Amino acid sequence: MQGQPAIPILMYHQVDTPAPRGAPLRGLTVSPAAFARQMGLLHALGYRGVCMSELEPYLGGMLKGKVVGLTFDDGYLNNLEQALPLLQRYGFSATCYVVSNGVGGTNAWDHVRGIASKPLMGPQHLHAWIAGGQEIGGHSCDHVDLTAVAPAAARQQIGACKSQLEALIDAPIRHFCYPYGRYTRDHLNMAREAGYTTATTTRRGRVHAPLAGGAGLLELPRVPVWRATTLLAIWLKMMTGYEDRKTAGASSGD
Repeated sequence: MQGQPAIPILMYHQVDTPAPRGAPLRGLTVSPAAFARQMGLLHALGYRGVCMSELEPYLGGMLKGKVVGLTFDDGYLNNLEQALPLLQRYGFSATCYVVSNGVGGTNAWDHVRGIASKPLMGPQHLHAWIAGGQEIGGHSCDHVDLTAVAPAAARQQIGACKSQLEALIDAPIRHFCYPYGRYTRDHLNMAREAGYTTATTTRRGRVHAPLAGGAGLLELPRVPVWRATTLLAIWLKMMTGYEDRKTAGASSGD
């Protein structure tokens, strides 16, 4: 029996008009027109875009099919305003990883790097995102580098994020994303102990299912999509070993 093809989990941040040329981390913003073309390509190729909860049985080998995980980091309001209508057009779902203490605020963690403030989703927006068929995941309380804080602080960032978001949306939070993609084995254990079933990283590559639980589901690689990512590049990233050959490491913009 033919096995499950390698599963790409696409990593997005903002879907909006990119900042002017020369702005820090400009590449992390995908224009709405480009995002529309990308979702159209997935659909044309026969892929179904799915959130992490829908992806889980494929990761574990219980289901097989042409699926691609869709994830958005940080919880930007433009995900709701620009990405949601396009996701709904094709019947896709996605997981948006939210910074719990940032709900209703801005990307304050980026200000030190000179990145412009952008609004994050507030409680009413989170409910609208879920009502639109999408999913919320955790991205720590304050978007801190978990490897730069004491273990007790890291445990609080991981666990309290889950409980805070669950109180906001009155639903379980089962999926986590490590801020900046930085983590250690201890943080994998903290995520497991907090009750998350998956956790994504910024390590590049596709997922080679089946994963039989354990650490594998808590350090999932992803396929980054940037402002300048072409449709040909999307195809190469998804359908070939292009991303699998990339060296492990963290993206600077998560």
